[in-house]
Amino acid sequence: MSDSSSAAALADILAEEIDAFPAGTRIETHRQLVRRFGVSATTVSQALALLIQRGLVVARPGAGTFRGETRPPARAGDTSWQEAALELTAHSDPAAGPARAFAATALQEALSTAGADVVDLNGGYLHPELQPLAALGAALSRAARRAGAWDRPPAGGTPELRDWFAADIGGGLGRHDVLVCGAGQSALATTLRALGRPGDPVVVESPTYPGTTAAAHAAGLRVVPVPLDGEGLRADRLDDALGRTRARLVVVQALHQNPTGISLSARRQREVLDSARRHGAFVVEDDFGRHLTHADSGATPPPMVADDPDGVVVHIRSLTKATSPNLRVGAVAARGPVMARLRAAQVVDAMFVPAPLQHTALEVVTAAGWRRALAALGSALANRRRVATAAVTATFGPGALAVHPRGGYHLWVTLPDHLDGRRLAAAALAKGIAVTPGENYYPTGSGTPHIRLSYVAAPAPADVDDAIRRLAPLITEE
Repeated sequence: MSDSSSAAALADILAEEIDAFPAGTRIETHRQLVRRFGVSATTVSQALALLIQRGLVVARPGAGTFRGETRPPARAGDTSWQEAALELTAHSDPAAGPARAFAATALQEALSTAGADVVDLNGGYLHPELQPLAALGAALSRAARRAGAWDRPPAGGTPELRDWFAADIGGGLGRHDVLVCGAGQSALATTLRALGRPGDPVVVESPTYPGTTAAAHAAGLRVVPVPLDGEGLRADRLDDALGRTRARLVVVQALHQNPTGISLSARRQREVLDSARRHGAFVVEDDFGRHLTHADSGATPPPMVADDPDGVVVHIRSLTKATSPNLRVGAVAARGPVMARLRAAQVVDAMFVPAPLQHTALEVVTAAGWRRALAALGSALANRRRVATAAVTATFGPGALAVHPRGGYHLWVTLPDHLDGRRLAAAALAKGIAVTPGENYYPTGSGTPHIRLSYVAAPAPADVDDAIRRLAPLITEE
C-alpha cells in the first residue's frame, strides 16, 4: 500500500482489528500506523476517516482516536456500480475531448493533519502560536455587530473590501479591477477554468506548488513545465514553450516561490511580461507570500500587475497565509475585459463569498493593529528561518540550500544523490517528523532529490530545530 487508493483496503484491515476492541479503547497513533503498514500519512488519515464514517471509531482532538460505541450494523449496500459511473467519458471516447483529472494526492498530503506525536514540518499554515488570534476574535465580533452583516453581498465582493485589496495591491488598480474570492486556491482554480479550455496548454514553473498542477488538471488543461534558475522562471525556456505550444496561460509565483523560495528579479519580471505580450498570453501571478516577507528582507519588489497597463497579468492575493487557514478570503485583480470572464466564472463556482467572512476580513485589515501584526509575523518568520537554516546546514551540509529566502515559510533542501524524497519522508514520519517529499512539486512527478521543510506549523522554533536535527540518522541510513 503506497497511495491514497490504498485507504479503503487499510480501513478494512483496521476494522477487523478494532471490531474486537471494547468501546473507548485508544487506537494506534498516525505515526504508529504509518510505521506498521508502510503507508503515507494521507492514506492513514483517509482510512481513519472511513472508519469514522462507519461509526467504528471517534476522533477526539488533542487526545487521539478511540473505538466508538457499538452500533447495530448498517444495511450493506453495493456501490460497485459507481466505478463505471465515475469513469469520465473522455477515457472511453476520444472524440469527447480531453479528460479532467481530480488527482490531488500531493495537495491532500499538504493538508494532512499531523498527529499529536508528530512535529509538523509539512504544513503551510501558521501554527496558532503565530496567528493573530486576539485580532481575529475581535474582528469576528465586530463583524457580527455590523448592520446588515447577514445581507447578501454583491457577487464581486463588498465595495469596501475591494477598495482595500486594490490599494494593497497597488499599481493604480481600482475597485472594479478586483474580485473578492475564497482565498488563493479557489481563485487559482476559477481563473484557470475561466481562461483555459479543456485540452489547452498552461505553462507552469518546475518545481511548482502542487495546487497549481491539481487545478490545471481539474480544468482539463495540459501542463507544460518550464524550469527555474536563480532569478526565477527561465525567460528563454518560457518563450520557447509559448511559441512551441501556443499556450495562452502562464502561472508564476514571482515572490518567495513555493517550494524553492526564489523571487523573480526585476529584469526577469520584465522578460516574462515581454514574452507573454509577444505571444498574447496571460500571466497568472499567484502572490501567495506577499504578507509573509521577513523582517530582514529589505525592500520588497512590487507585484508584476503593478507595472502592467495592458492587462497581461491576472493577480491573485490571499489573506489566509498571514492570518488563519479559516479566514479564506482573497482577491483576483486584472485590467480589461478579462475581469468580466472572471466574474462570471466566480458566480458559477461559488456565487459569492459569504458576507460575514468578508466583513471579518475587512475588520482585520483595517484595524489599527494590522500593520503591527504583520511586522511581528515578519520578525517571527525571520527567527524561525534562521533556526531552520542553521539546523539544515548542520544536518544536510552547507550545500543543501541553494536559496536562502527572505520570505515565505519554507526551505527547499537538496538531498544527497543516494536519497529519495518519498522514502526519506516516510522514514521521517515513522520517527515522528512530517516533511514533504520534493517529488510532490514536479509536474512530471520526478526531479532532483529534495524535501521541503516548513517552519511555521510547529509550535516553536525549538521544535523546528530539534526535528530537523533528528533527521540526521536517516541520511546515513539511506
